[in-house]
Amino acid sequence: MSNPRVAVIGAGLGGTAAAALLERSGYDVTLYEQAPAFSRLGAGIHLGPNVMKIMRRIDCEDALNNMGSHPDYWYSRDGRTADFLSQIPLGDFAVKYYGASYLTVHRGDFHALMTQAVKPSVIRFGKRLQEIEETDRDVRLTFSDGSVETADIVIGADGVNSKLREHLLGAEPPKYTGWVAHRAVFPASLLNNKRYDLCVKWWHNDRHMMVYYVTKSLDEYYYVTGVPQAHWPEGVSMMDSSRDEMREAFAGFHPDIQHLIDVSQSITKWPLLERDPLPLWSRGRIVLLGDACHPMKPHMAQGAAMAIEDAAMLTRCLNEVGVSDYANAFALYEANRSERASKVQLVSHNNTWLKTNEDPAWVFGYDVFNVPLTSPSTKQKTAPVA
Repeated sequence: MSNPRVAVIGAGLGGTAAAALLERSGYDVTLYEQAPAFSRLGAGIHLGPNVMKIMRRIDCEDALNNMGSHPDYWYSRDGRTADFLSQIPLGDFAVKYYGASYLTVHRGDFHALMTQAVKPSVIRFGKRLQEIEETDRDVRLTFSDGSVETADIVIGADGVNSKLREHLLGAEPPKYTGWVAHRAVFPASLLNNKRYDLCVKWWHNDRHMMVYYVTKSLDEYYYVTGVPQAHWPEGVSMMDSSRDEMREAFAGFHPDIQHLIDVSQSITKWPLLERDPLPLWSRGRIVLLGDACHPMKPHMAQGAAMAIEDAAMLTRCLNEVGVSDYANAFALYEANRSERASKVQLVSHNNTWLKTNEDPAWVFGYDVFNVPLTSPSTKQKTAPVA
């Protein structure tokens, strides 16, 4: 193919990373996003060295280092006593031993920076995918606004309810895990100058709260929880929560947790969804990445990282094999991503990550651009997450 046309469906973190990396590799990329515009949603995100090494390739690393909070440690604490359960070194240790920094940022700020890493003409807003038609020559994409586009290959980065996953495998809703995540971000000034850990996960029995700053100036604090809830209404992506609900969920937790709840200005609640590992990640000219093929609980803080790693590995495999041989490029991509993504998915499901003083090098030390490539013929089958 001369100047192959690549369509990326979904301009979340994985899709935007794919567009930025492919654009730098010389591909004709268009990024289609169903939202009319982006907004700074109230959520935080961890960016480990495995992600920051990818950000280096799209010239975002320095800006992120100047934007985010740099915790010296990941602390795990007993939710009731505040006793340390683990203390995982980050900070300068991460740079020295894993090859890049570890930071926490506001997801909206990170996404905005990533969006700036692609040319403005690459992103098309208000494009909700409605129909997909594959031919021998290309893929025809029809959007809800009536527009029709064609591409040589299509990358499905359209999330847990992926239209492209449905096209490949049929309609099947993701599994509700029986857990919800409460989220709140608020000005750190509400903490009344009380010193809080830069990055800490509070644990107790069947629930937890992950808390960290999302700016370098430490002026915004964020928490996300994992709390069991038997049922969630189908088709509802989020709903409002409340301080009273949080107080009930975290009754008996340490006074620091109670204080965080007391100062929360707005709390939302989100269902945690998963899928078992898919039987395929691609077919024909269509390939999936991120939540479209391996949605996971956020308990390991690596869900977005896996989508971004997917984008980088897919770019590497297309460069290695060539878009004209997209079937083999996609097979090479899956062979080098499915085992790692499924392992992270399982650890996230089990919610054990860094509760004790384990070595996180297998996650943080990973370099998607330099890890030896595995042949598709040696790919290992992966087990269900539950």
